[in-house]
Amino acid sequence: MSQQTTEPRPEGQAADAGGTGAAGRRRRRLLPWKHRRYLTPEQLRRRRLVTRGVTGVCVVCVGTLGWSVGQALTYPGKDSAAARLAEWARDHELGFVVNKLEDMQYSMNPPKVGGDLPADALARMKATQGTVPTPAHVPAQPLVPLRDPMRPLVSPALPGEGVYRTLAAAHGQPIVQGTYVRPDGEHTSYEAAVAWISGKYSRFQLHPGFREPGGTFDVPPTIPEGQRTGLVATWNGGFRITDGGSRGGFYLDGRTAGELRDGAASEVFYRDGSIRIGVWGRDVRMTPDVTGVRQCLELMVDGGRVVPDIDDDSKWGVSDQSRMYVPRSGVGVTAQGDVVMVVGQALSAQTLAQLMQRAGAVRAMPLDMNRAWPSFMSYDGSRTPDNPKPTNILDFEDPPDRYYTQATRDFVAVYAR
Repeated sequence: MSQQTTEPRPEGQAADAGGTGAAGRRRRRLLPWKHRRYLTPEQLRRRRLVTRGVTGVCVVCVGTLGWSVGQALTYPGKDSAAARLAEWARDHELGFVVNKLEDMQYSMNPPKVGGDLPADALARMKATQGTVPTPAHVPAQPLVPLRDPMRPLVSPALPGEGVYRTLAAAHGQPIVQGTYVRPDGEHTSYEAAVAWISGKYSRFQLHPGFREPGGTFDVPPTIPEGQRTGLVATWNGGFRITDGGSRGGFYLDGRTAGELRDGAASEVFYRDGSIRIGVWGRDVRMTPDVTGVRQCLELMVDGGRVVPDIDDDSKWGVSDQSRMYVPRSGVGVTAQGDVVMVVGQALSAQTLAQLMQRAGAVRAMPLDMNRAWPSFMSYDGSRTPDNPKPTNILDFEDPPDRYYTQATRDFVAVYAR
């Protein structure tokens, strides 16, 4: 007759209730650590210390994360919560996550193909009369005539499509003009806006953003009260300098953020208030008269023609975002030295370039994209010259007074001479 052996049990441990059987041993092995009743006083003390330490680290991490996100959601300015969170992610090396989410959102909600303009957009296109009151002493033959209509990209044209109207006047002259067109033959329920600014009768000023490019400059990241008289237009800056997205630098009043890169498309501002747009190192370069430089990617229009590699995704954004029909902006200069600026609700890199070229640009460059950043505002100072009323040429995410408060990103302000 065989003998049955038993395993020794720890003191005070019952056969099954305490876990001495096979089932009990399996249950103990599944626990992440031993039950406290099996620990010595010294082990219990060490466990309390470890638990408190881990809890403290978790509280600090969560608190730091919450504080950081809270700072992003409460900094000054008009940016939306979504834009603030996206900026926070890019500031913390999570730009690839933002880009992926943007790609997913686009895939799930692509722009509508076909269709008609909404009633408000159609009414805006038809309203070709000047929106700014003109004084009674306007000469019969103004020195700055309204531009000839722009040939639309879609045929037949809608009423008012491509027809310029006054957006801002100074000394009785329509020095800021604008028009509306549909961006292409497929996305006919969207509008793009084209603005023209007289280079002869305007003065251009580059402003920094307090977060992009950041730093300390003599020029404020806003247009404060007392500096608004004569203001006629503003437009947005380009891709971020701080994360390298612009592939260029920012210079203002002797201070540089990033690095000014030869070959980069550049807005260049001069002491006399003029602006030039071109390739850094070829068309424009640093001279004693330069007060500001804003670089972003490369020229989209050069020599009056859309560049041959406009379909090269690696040049105009992340992955295939160059082919996406999303809100975009760009700026160019005509052969006469006037400025054209384009913003659109559903533009690809190619259609943006085509619009700037058709608007008369001989050299033009991309600026920022996506709903939070493109903007063009005109200003009416006929009633309150020291505080002109801003108007968005197209409705994007931020209100028209976005540059009357602290601006997150850099921008350009235009004044009448």
